[in-house]
Amino acid sequence: MAISDFDPPERFVAGTVGPPGGRTFFLQARGGGRLVSVSIEKVQVSILADRISDLLDTMGGLAGAASVAEHLVDTDALETPIEDEFRVDTVSLAWDEDRASIVIECHDSDPEEALPSDTVRVVLDPTTARAFAKRCQAIVQAGRPPCPFCGQPLDPEGHICPRSNGYKR
Repeated sequence: MAISDFDPPERFVAGTVGPPGGRTFFLQARGGGRLVSVSIEKVQVSILADRISDLLDTMGGLAGAASVAEHLVDTDALETPIEDEFRVDTVSLAWDEDRASIVIECHDSDPEEALPSDTVRVVLDPTTARAFAKRCQAIVQAGRPPCPFCGQPLDPEGHICPRSNGYKR
C-alpha cells in the first residue's frame, strides 16, 4: 500500500483533459518535489466540492469566509506530464479539529482484496479548501451545456431529447 501524503501541499487542484463530453478528470497534488495525479469521476469532483463547502459552512467562524477572493482560486492548467497513479475509487473527507484543517483522502482499492491499496492524503487550511471547492465547481460546470428541455448534456451534433419524443434538435 502506497501513501502519498501532502501536509500541506504546495498545490492541490482538480482539472480536466480533453474536450467537453470526452473529458477526463484529475486531482493533482504537488509538494516536496513530488507531483501526484489521480484520475477521478466528474460526479466525485462535484460531490467533493459540495461536501467541502458544507463542512466549512458547518464549522462557522473557524472555517473562514464563505466567499473566496478570485485571486485565491488557482486557475492554471494541470501540470505536465499527467500520468495518473491510479483511478480514485473512494474519497473520504474529515475535519481535523486540533489543526482546524480539512483532510481529504483518495483511495484506490485492490479488486482482489477489496482493501485500499494506494492513497493520496491532502491536508488543507479552510481558505485553501474553499478555493479548491470553488475551482472544482467551475470545472464541473464548464462541460457541455444542458438541454433546456430535459437537462441532459448537449453534444455539438445535438442529442435525442426524451422530452421531444426522441426527435433530434
